Amino acid sequence: MAKTEILTGNYAVAYAAKLSRVQVISAYPITPQTSIVEKLDEFVESGELNAKYVRVESEHSAMAACIGAAATGARAFTATSSHGLMYMSELVWWAGLGKFPLVMAVVCRALAPPWSIWSEHNDVLAHRDSGWIIFFAEDNQEVLDLTIQSYRICEDERVLQPVMVALDAFILSHTSMPVSIPEQSDIDEYLPIPGSRRKPFILDPDDPLTHGNLTYPEYFMEIRYEIEKSMNSARRVIIEAGRRYGEITGRYYDSLVEDYRCGDADIVLVNVGSSCGDAKEAVDLLRDEGYKVGLLKLRTVRPFPFEDLRRICSGKRYIGVFDRNYSFGYGGILHCEVSSALSGIKVPIQGFIGGLGGRDITLDDYVWVFKILVDMADRGVEPKPPIWVGLRGVV
Repeated sequence: MAKTEILTGNYAVAYAAKLSRVQVISAYPITPQTSIVEKLDEFVESGELNAKYVRVESEHSAMAACIGAAATGARAFTATSSHGLMYMSELVWWAGLGKFPLVMAVVCRALAPPWSIWSEHNDVLAHRDSGWIIFFAEDNQEVLDLTIQSYRICEDERVLQPVMVALDAFILSHTSMPVSIPEQSDIDEYLPIPGSRRKPFILDPDDPLTHGNLTYPEYFMEIRYEIEKSMNSARRVIIEAGRRYGEITGRYYDSLVEDYRCGDADIVLVNVGSSCGDAKEAVDLLRDEGYKVGLLKLRTVRPFPFEDLRRICSGKRYIGVFDRNYSFGYGGILHCEVSSALSGIKVPIQGFIGGLGGRDITLDDYVWVFKILVDMADRGVEPKPPIWVGLRGVV
């Protein structure tokens, strides 16, 4: 029987890795991720988890160790944040484009300068083209559930791509919430046997092969195309894995998105991450006041759920996109991607920027955002440049 414990988001990651019976953990500390690998160290030292715990000298080495482990067929895990992710960036790309199935938790944190240890999504989204599947969690239950599902997804022979599970710094990583922890026997049934993956690309001294060597132009594009085929297959595999997980736990993840009261909504806001809970509360409050609004939460950013977006957003009066990131000289990253996905559908799309560097995004902020969208729809106003929410001292 599942048990409920009060866990921080970081501990939820650690419990998920333990339940997944990871075999190699590569650890290097960085705020606010450190307590993930510290908790896993406790599990290993106490004998609760039979895994090789590799203490490395940098984040670059952490990913190198995971790639080496995955290359031999072992189940590998690491975690990082912000500048740590940037430091390992070369090997993040190597893992994604080399098709090494492993899982990494990324505690989203702003990049300096100026220095900040608080939440923002630029660190994760800077790697959206690196061949990784990318999940964003709303709460600590999703953190645990998505981390476990990630191993079933990445080790599926139709996919064989690594997975990032993104959680917001401090808002989730250090905040305690009730989390339902499945039985170990249920997860053992749900996931493949650790280390049982034998093909393709498994390094074996008795059957040597070369992986990732110099490739001439006449073959390079085909290798890239194989990754795209894997990412397209991942859409179906994510849904299958989420549906099966629901059969075990009662918590279904059988979609790349979460549709919150969008069916009859005129106004839909697209969002990711921890602040989706506040956005849902705003939807409920405004519904009670007669506003027909809804929230579309992207659970995955890669593969991007463009079919779901087009299905749900078609025929709406106005779409908003809330970004906890910024691409300088262009706008919110998700706003740009949503706009591209909805190309050809005649619906105006307004971008909003907020929460940078850990700035609070409140219920009142979301109420204000929804009312801005309603007003723009009522007046037939065309979308403006991104609206910065809660910006101080600027006219």
